[in-house]
Amino acid sequence: MADLSVRLSEIELKLRKLIALKDQLVEKNSELVRQNGELQLKVDILQTENEELRDKINKTTIVNALGNEKEIEESRQLIKALVKEIDQCVAILNAEQ
Repeated sequence: MADLSVRLSEIELKLRKLIALKDQLVEKNSELVRQNGELQLKVDILQTENEELRDKINKTTIVNALGNEKEIEESRQLIKALVKEIDQCVAILNAEQ
């Protein structure tokens, strides 16, 4: 009977250890779930910021491209005017000969 009592005590001790371990794991799991929620919120915020920055980059690129196109068009107009002036000068020189 004493042997049975010792075994029951051992089983009870192991059971208490398992219950304590389970409680620790439940607490740790709760902490990890909370951290996961916080990290997911941060990810969502960063994704939103990323999308906003991408939009800003795209808009800036478009504005710069349009600005460059405007500069290119102005340069073309200037070149055409210079070529026209040169043609007029050549025509005047040809007429004098």
